[in-house]
Amino acid sequence: MQMFFVKPNQIAHGQVTVTGPDVNHIRNVLRMKPGETVRISDEKEFCGQCRIKTLFPDRIELTVETEGRSTELPAELILYQGLPKGDKMEWIVQKNTELGVGRIVPVAMKRSVVKLDAKKAAAKTARWQAVAESAGKQSGRTRLPQVSPVKSFPEALTEASGLDLLLMPYESAEGMEATRRLLSQAAPGMRIGILIGPEGGFEPSEAEEAARAGWQAISLGSRILRTETAGMAVAAALMLQLEP
Repeated sequence: MQMFFVKPNQIAHGQVTVTGPDVNHIRNVLRMKPGETVRISDEKEFCGQCRIKTLFPDRIELTVETEGRSTELPAELILYQGLPKGDKMEWIVQKNTELGVGRIVPVAMKRSVVKLDAKKAAAKTARWQAVAESAGKQSGRTRLPQVSPVKSFPEALTEASGLDLLLMPYESAEGMEATRRLLSQAAPGMRIGILIGPEGGFEPSEAEEAARAGWQAISLGSRILRTETAGMAVAAALMLQLEP
């Protein structure tokens, strides 16, 4: 069933009004008709199945039929991703959105090959946000993840300082048993950071700086994972730990 997002003020007295680009998508792309049903979320309190009542050129009116449950994890996962090459970031955003990550922060690190000026960074961020929104709808998320503007490594460490659990996959981490103990600390209500290096990994100085800032090194096994795989591995492990 198709998923669409609205603002809380677009829901009142059992009725929903869809406006903006989704009107064209429903009318002309999906060619939906009165009587068909969609899922609607306001990303806060409401998520439910609604039936299309009337299609106007500038809006679509729906009637709430049933209210459903949130599909969000009970903890907030924040991925701090070292900027990768090419279009890998789009793939990272898409897949981590599907796994339930709530926020994605691109981070410029010493071994990041990609160097973005302010104009390019803004354009890239807008593109990544569009990918997150598309993936959120496809995967049935009830809250769309947010993609942050690109941050420097020190900025990322400062921002993450208030999180409850900080996890950093790193090749010098202890074995899997220590990693399992750390992952088992994840609990509902927490805000959990995941820090991933770019191709080539962290510079030793970055790993040391992150450790001083409270990031705890974890192992992802005896195999070497690419930057686009590492974050997903951690997110999947946390999903299994947290999913009710």
